Amino acid sequence: MSDITVPNPQQELNLKKLELAALLEITQAINANLPEGALYKIYRFTLLAQLSINRLTLYVHDEKWRCTISSGASQDFTKAPLPEAILQVKEITKISKLQVEKKWRCFDIVIPILHNGKVLAFVLIGKIDKYSSNLDALNFIQTISNIMLVAIENHRMVRQRLAQESIRREIEIAREVQSMLFPKSLPNDKDVAIHASYIPHSSIGGDYYDFIEIDADQFLFCVADVSGKGVPASLLMSNFQAGLRTLLRQNSDLNTVVSELNNLIYRNAIAEKFITTFVATYNRRTRELCYVNAGHNAPILLYEDNSHMLLNEGCTMLGVFDVLPFMNVGKVHVPEKSIVLAYTDGLTEVFDEDEAEFGIEGTINFLIRHRFLSSKILHLQLLSEINLYNEEANFNDDITLLSCRFK
Repeated sequence: MSDITVPNPQQELNLKKLELAALLEITQAINANLPEGALYKIYRFTLLAQLSINRLTLYVHDEKWRCTISSGASQDFTKAPLPEAILQVKEITKISKLQVEKKWRCFDIVIPILHNGKVLAFVLIGKIDKYSSNLDALNFIQTISNIMLVAIENHRMVRQRLAQESIRREIEIAREVQSMLFPKSLPNDKDVAIHASYIPHSSIGGDYYDFIEIDADQFLFCVADVSGKGVPASLLMSNFQAGLRTLLRQNSDLNTVVSELNNLIYRNAIAEKFITTFVATYNRRTRELCYVNAGHNAPILLYEDNSHMLLNEGCTMLGVFDVLPFMNVGKVHVPEKSIVLAYTDGLTEVFDEDEAEFGIEGTINFLIRHRFLSSKILHLQLLSEINLYNEEANFNDDITLLSCRFK
């Protein structure tokens, strides 16, 4: 820049002394791993006190442009957006050469700070003396600004990595907690054969299934779906499971169990979280199935003659009201060679290229055609069927299947 002065030997010597002192102070601050705010304060002091700059404004790009230092000017620039003309600057430039509003002309020079070809910041300085107006001084300001800002950027990236690592670890813990919720084994005996499949959409899903022996004659099985995904959903589901198992040790009456679960979820859920669930108990001796459908997709009870019924009786989803507004416990006799298929909405809410839903009818038709497959193959075949229903489909939810064959 021909119109910026070149220092004489004495000025150059004085400038080098200032540079060494400033570099030492900045380097010591960086090596001391001082926080971002402290580094900005030292940087500001270095430029204002040691280089006799009277006006200093620093804009830094951190997702968006923000003013981190505004000193010496009559106007506060902390809320002022950078003009487009300054954003286009790629080298040390006089403000007088730029088409900017009058308020920006309180500065003399704009200095871009680049790292790996990317502009990290703009330093605007004004009312500068003979030292800070020469080219070497401006180059030094650019250099020391680069050192400081790259250090801050590195600190920020380290913080991000630590935060990401913390989140990753939280996700691992939540995934482990979730895997512990599922029963380790399901029965296949003279009375029933139960099989379950779980396909998470993300690393931590919001679906859950369970099987719990109540006594020699009775057992409970359930499928549930928490609104939302991730760690909060996993924690709420673990709350649900703990509550269910605790309540069953005291009382197996579904009216009481579901009402108490609703109270538990209502008190512990956060920010519009709720649970839909299908909970059922089966008596091996009487072949009676008692169930509550709490706002969940209706499981299918398929009889030997291929007729069916949907298990709809119950109440609203859990966790929305402090007291459930209504409650119905469904009761049905289950003949031999019947099948119950419970599932979450990730199964039925699959659409083909014409936006037709696979839905409950598609699921019933599949069951009728494949009822004699083993439970494991039945599940695999059903999952394959919905994949074929739309080969371009991206499933937007977890899929949980739980089938119970009554022998």
